[in-house]
Amino acid sequence: MNELLKTSEIFADGLDHPECIAVHPDGTFWAGGEGGQIYKISADGKQVEEAANTGGFILGLAFNPDAEWLAVCDLNNHCVWKYIPESNELVLFAEGCDDHKFNIPNYPAFDKDGNLYVSESGAFREIRGKILKFNSEGVGKIWHDGPLNFANGLALDEHQEYLYVVCSWLPGVERIKINDDGSAGRRSVYCTLPETVPDGIAFDGEGNLLVSCYAPNRIYKIAADQTAAVLVDDWEAHTLSNPTNIAFGGKNFDQLFAANLGRWHILKMNYGKKGLPLVSHNRSK
Repeated sequence: MNELLKTSEIFADGLDHPECIAVHPDGTFWAGGEGGQIYKISADGKQVEEAANTGGFILGLAFNPDAEWLAVCDLNNHCVWKYIPESNELVLFAEGCDDHKFNIPNYPAFDKDGNLYVSESGAFREIRGKILKFNSEGVGKIWHDGPLNFANGLALDEHQEYLYVVCSWLPGVERIKINDDGSAGRRSVYCTLPETVPDGIAFDGEGNLLVSCYAPNRIYKIAADQTAAVLVDDWEAHTLSNPTNIAFGGKNFDQLFAANLGRWHILKMNYGKKGLPLVSHNRSK
């Protein structure tokens, strides 16, 4: 084990194979389960409660810019839900757009204007992934028709000039230019990670892109010059076990949290550098 893994700890336990992790600006954590559970986790990780259940299989989660509601990707129900924590209300947000019905809505990401990007993975072993984009009312369009090789985790850079897309069977990360009018621009490969299955991504505050891999049990750090280095590796797969989505949180926003689809816990790692705040973390207090 490397040093970062040695100093890591199980933050919250007893979840049903969590695929995703999202951090609310109030310090609480939110995760999903393979039985449709939407979990709320206290800021100290000691309390895990099932806040809602869709009856499906929860993939990615993201808070809107005001952090008032949570976009929830559901594999089994082929849709994106809108979950409002304050009222505990769960309503259908989108099943697709432009005559396209979701097959695998995988991960949501908001921009500063409240538009929601959603990765449509397509299908296993078929290169037909794409990116859909919705306004705050759920009216959407196919933003980029791909085809992407199993579109998965998403992240926007600090200035929201590019949308970064994990392509699990590339395997690696692509990025798509966001034009001034909001349309999709030039697409290019940002990095490749041979013999891996990348899943989730998050930027730190210095512009490094962290990539969590479902296999092997590893997190990479992609520097601004697009060179890759292993940040965390766990060949035993007990601490870091099929890590899918990752997110920054903690009092100083310098701890990295990973959802472990292969087990039942959220892992906390002392990254030591601040993460890049998401749009929900930059809301007015």
